[in-house]
Amino acid sequence: MPIHAELRRHAMARPDKPAVVIDDGALSYGKLYTRSRAIYRFFQELPGTNRRTIDLPGVEKLVALSLGNHLGFAEHFVAATALPNACAVIDPMMPAERIERILDRLAPDVLVVDDEASPSAEIGRLLGILVVIAGAEPFDLSALGEDLPDADGIFLIGFTSGTTAEPKAYYRSREQWRRSLDRGRLVFELQNAPSTLCPGALAHGLALYALVEALDAGATFHSVRKWDAGAVARTLASEEIERLVAVPTHIAGIARVWAGEPALNSLRDVLTAGAKLNLNEVESMRRLFPKARIREYYGASEIGFMTVSTLVGGETDFPIDRVGQAYPGVVISIRDPEDNDVGTDVPGTIVVNSDLIADGYLWGDDGQAFRVTPAGATVGDLGEIDTNGMLRVIGRAGGMMISGGNNVYPAEVESALKTCPGVEEAVVFGLQDDYYGQRIVAVVSGETIDARILADHCAGKLARFKIPRQFYQIASWPMTNSGKIARGQVQASVISGDGLVLLLSA
Repeated sequence: MPIHAELRRHAMARPDKPAVVIDDGALSYGKLYTRSRAIYRFFQELPGTNRRTIDLPGVEKLVALSLGNHLGFAEHFVAATALPNACAVIDPMMPAERIERILDRLAPDVLVVDDEASPSAEIGRLLGILVVIAGAEPFDLSALGEDLPDADGIFLIGFTSGTTAEPKAYYRSREQWRRSLDRGRLVFELQNAPSTLCPGALAHGLALYALVEALDAGATFHSVRKWDAGAVARTLASEEIERLVAVPTHIAGIARVWAGEPALNSLRDVLTAGAKLNLNEVESMRRLFPKARIREYYGASEIGFMTVSTLVGGETDFPIDRVGQAYPGVVISIRDPEDNDVGTDVPGTIVVNSDLIADGYLWGDDGQAFRVTPAGATVGDLGEIDTNGMLRVIGRAGGMMISGGNNVYPAEVESALKTCPGVEEAVVFGLQDDYYGQRIVAVVSGETIDARILADHCAGKLARFKIPRQFYQIASWPMTNSGKIARGQVQASVISGDGLVLLLSA
């Protein structure tokens, strides 16, 4: 991990300060550093594997964590990312067959799990990988050894949350995250170590980065073992939480369970990512967190931060339809298919130049998402930038629909729908149609609305060919492990007519 020196400093200066709080469990900075050193020594004394075929320059021990939001995650992650180790973070909620393929390809020296009967543990033992149970204390706390070393080089292997059978595996270097953390400390004003709550899964980028930046700043990081909107709302109400980092769907869940309760006044900052906030969501957040500055960022696991915006509470509030201006050290351009810069107010592929970009993929590089060209790096998102440097994201190139010969991007239609009174969330996709090629379909949640109201609302904001031909309502969205809407499952429900969605009549 790129913050071992900072972690040691915090442990020496404030050993009793809570570093990590998950549900009713807590780990102080002093204990976190002490236990991490003991675990590091334990890792270094383990025999290495001779099965690994992937090339990880400079890495001696590869540790796989499949812990979920376990209190022991932080100490094992700290030990597993100290030089010359690297850590692969695996979501234990992934299908077992995916976990097996990942572990088989990685061939880690050790796998850390939270339960000896978990699917990850069983798969690890089947593959001949040493399995360690977090909390079983397989290390000697009396033999701490040296301080945790840190330098440049690979420290993290992550996995994109794709819809294919095997997520892409990307890798990150310590210097990339160190640069990002140094800038983020200023951008997000973390110098005073605000207590931070992030209810997302630590196996995913948003929560993992929130944990690391909190430890880097000397803050207390709060989370929950399993997502529970009521538990998170009560934590926000009862604890002195100053900062919330979450995806919009998590915040919407908090708002629903806390309806009618007093506003959550302790928060001074709310930061969202993973999906663009709409006007209804921002207004709901203003009521829920009346004293908070509301910010969002746009980024990708492979590229890091791209833009940041302040929607409420800044000197100048940014336009709601934009994702903000470039993050410090980042240059954004919009390119045509020949990689030419198209300038302002013209749609094209979003291309980024920065020193925060990942080194690449260990596997899964199909050239369709993350690409590095002489112009910069892209994950295939389309957008346009205005003369003030404000970026608008249109959608992913692969998600484009062609209806009646016209190009339509789901994100644009979804944004229009989410400004309709009563609509909480919307998902738009195309279905095969003999006449149109693709028939545009929208699924919405919120108050009961007829299709005519939705169509009329869209007519005031979109070209005629972009208006959905069919509207469905859903009571509860199926979610991915990272807190995003499982769009493929929604589309499958419309096709199958399994009762999850209801066709709205005009």
